[in-house]
Amino acid sequence: MSEPTQSDQPRIAQTSGAFSMSCAVEVNVRASAETIWRLLTDAAGFPRWNSTVSGIDGEIREGQRIRVHAPGTKRTFTPRISDVVPNRRMAWIGGTAPFMKGVRVFVVTPRPDGSTDFAMKERFSGLMLPLAKRAMPDFGPVFTRYANDVKKEAERVGDTQARTA
Repeated sequence: MSEPTQSDQPRIAQTSGAFSMSCAVEVNVRASAETIWRLLTDAAGFPRWNSTVSGIDGEIREGQRIRVHAPGTKRTFTPRISDVVPNRRMAWIGGTAPFMKGVRVFVVTPRPDGSTDFAMKERFSGLMLPLAKRAMPDFGPVFTRYANDVKKEAERVGDTQARTA
């Protein structure tokens, strides 16, 4: 197996202002967009491969509200699924503007070489953000783990599908 290159590692970008903050991650995955999309939309399977989620109740599809459980805590998040373009993008939207709103966008972009760029960005905004920020984690390491988990599982599943085809 070859040594990982810089492009194999997730790239993180973070911004923070008085009433908004965001974190984004991008990584290239040696798997099809369809393989990644199946992972991202299989609520029941999430905790099997994603170390940042201990469970998801509900269905990940347009207009549905899901309940996302964070590992090691009793915290849950209840975003609504929106802007779904199968095998390309979707958003998870939670909170209430103008007080506190979070929007997480997933984008899956196929490349000519058969690999896929996976990107995830979350933006928090609102009048309550200055108070809430203190209780929020540094999303950089969490997003890095999330992207690494997507990459590892999609490449594992993609390899299995290629061998059985």
